[in-house]
Amino acid sequence: MVEVFITNVQSSEKANSVMQDFEILFPHYIVNFDLEDCDKILRIESENINIEKIIRILNEKNIACKILE
Repeated sequence: MVEVFITNVQSSEKANSVMQDFEILFPHYIVNFDLEDCDKILRIESENINIEKIIRILNEKNIACKILE
């Protein structure tokens, strides 16, 4: 399963921080950002993805995000 999120992450430092946090919280997720895309894409791959938890964690970090449809 792959979920793609639109975010407002602008810096590679912020993206790296999120990826490090997700490595600890969700060690089975494969996480990456595409900051060159106009939508600042966050891509998560795993068998099971907790979308609500992902959005909540990002919002707590003042990162806007929504599922790319």
